[in-house]
Order: sequence, then structure tokens, then C-alpha cells
Amino acid sequence: MACRFEVTLPPSDHAAIKTASQALTEADRLERQLTIFDHNSEVSYINRNAASNWVAVDSSLFSLLLLCQQLSSQTQGAFDVTAGPLSECWGFLKRDGRTPEPQEIETARSSVGFDKMLLLDRKAQTVRFQKEGVRLNFGSIGKGHAVDCVAARMRPSVRSALITAGSSSLLAIGSPNGCSPGWIVGVRHPRRLAERLVILNIRDCAMATSGCEEQYFEHNGKRYGHIIDPRSGHPADQIASATVVAGSAAVADALATAFFVGGAAMAEQYCSTHPGIVAIMLANGSRRPVIFGSHPGCSVDISQGRHNV
Repeated sequence: MACRFEVTLPPSDHAAIKTASQALTEADRLERQLTIFDHNSEVSYINRNAASNWVAVDSSLFSLLLLCQQLSSQTQGAFDVTAGPLSECWGFLKRDGRTPEPQEIETARSSVGFDKMLLLDRKAQTVRFQKEGVRLNFGSIGKGHAVDCVAARMRPSVRSALITAGSSSLLAIGSPNGCSPGWIVGVRHPRRLAERLVILNIRDCAMATSGCEEQYFEHNGKRYGHIIDPRSGHPADQIASATVVAGSAAVADALATAFFVGGAAMAEQYCSTHPGIVAIMLANGSRRPVIFGSHPGCSVDISQGRHNV
């Protein structure tokens, strides 16, 4: 997942330190399960074998696949964990960006599409690929899923904590002192990294941000980011930053990617039909973000957006 997982606790809660340390081992376990960069991971095993056989899947991973199927359907394919061949085609898996030929893109696209390429047997908890070349890659939901799992380990005995995975995914349990509205977190501006885009006050909810300010390359004066639209096969270029607040870090992570791909219209439509989701969108070329939806555990302050971090 290429990031640091951390738990922030109220200064007075010394008893929770051991619980937090033990819970963080979940992130290590899930990295070993989900990574595509380790030949021995469960996902690598699935990617090697599921085109020729039904492959039995760990129950928690199968539940994650079912969530991915649901979110892919709800976002018309803008979120898709089968999009790995496209990331590889554009060179992003090896951090060596390139502009592929049109035929390379079409070849990669022929192996992409959750509903077209994956078969899930709920009773047996097995998965099968429809053809060779299909590959799962949980880069767009894995960090959020890991944050949820860390939080699940902590909730029975911890009343307040902020769990973060790098700068892009987090989950808040309670509030820092038990009576304040919530945890105060900032979203960095995608182009002016020393500035905040917005400030959020969150409690008992999760947040994730998608952007391409760190992983991109330039070719013939055009900037290409690492987030690929699975439907077109090309890097998404409408949005500079997409932040989502939801009850689950995995859902927030996946929807941030989907909205970055699908744009403000998709975010607005989704939030209007799915209560408890907030989308904060900054379009390329725009100076101020737009906000859709609401969550009872979240408030957003745009007026502080230009304050230095």
C-alpha cells in the first residue's frame, strides 16, 4: 500500500496504546494478502490461477470483492478493481509512465470490467476469471479496507482514535476529548501543497482523497495522472482532487477514485441518491471546490481553505 499507517489517540488515553499497536498489525497482514508485488500473496495467486480454475478465497477478501462488485455497478464502472492491465499499459505499476499505442490500450481494455470479467460464487466463496489476462488490483480500495479492519480491532475497547493511512485515507472514532464535535483534519490543495483546500470536522466516519499530484508524467506538454478511467482506458483528466466522506473507509476510498474518474456530475448524482456520503470536488482550472451530500458526523469549512498547513 506504499504508505505509513498511524493511530492518533487523546493524550490521556494511555491504556489504548497497546490496543492500537496490536490493531496496526492488521495493516501488515492485509498488505501480505492484497499486494500484487509479492508472488506469494493471495491476490497474486488468484491472478495466476483464476482464468483456468475456480479459486477459493478467504472470507474477508470475498466480502471485499462483493463490495467492489456493488460499488463498480453503482458507479457505472468508474471504480473497477480489474483495471490493473490499464495501469500497467500506461507504465504506472512500475512508476515509469509512458504513452501507449491505441492498440495496446484496446488490448488492455479487453481484460477490464468487473461484471464482464469476474464470476463470483457466493455459496462456495470462489472466484473465476472469464479470460486470460484479467488481474485484480486493490490499489483503489485497499488502504481504506485496511483502515476499516484496524478500526474494527480497536472499537470494542477504544472510544476515541484517528486512524490514518498516509495522507489519503483515514477514519475517526469518537472525538479527541469526548465532548468536542470531532477530529479536525485538512485536505491539501492538489497543486499548492502547502495550502489546505478545505478543513473538516469528523466524528465516527471515514474520509479519503484521490488525486494525481504525486504520480504523473508529462509528454508533449500534457500531464497524465495515474488514475485511469476503466471505461475509456485513458487517464482521468477532469478533476484535480476528489474527497469523499462515508461511514466506511473502504467505501470512501473507492468512491473518491470513482468520482475523480466520473467527475462532479457523477458525484452529485450519487450523493443525491445515497444518504451519508459527502463529496468535495475540485475541477481542473477551478479555484474553489464544490460540495455534494451530507453526513451527520461531518462538517466542512471552505473559508479556511487558504490557511497554511
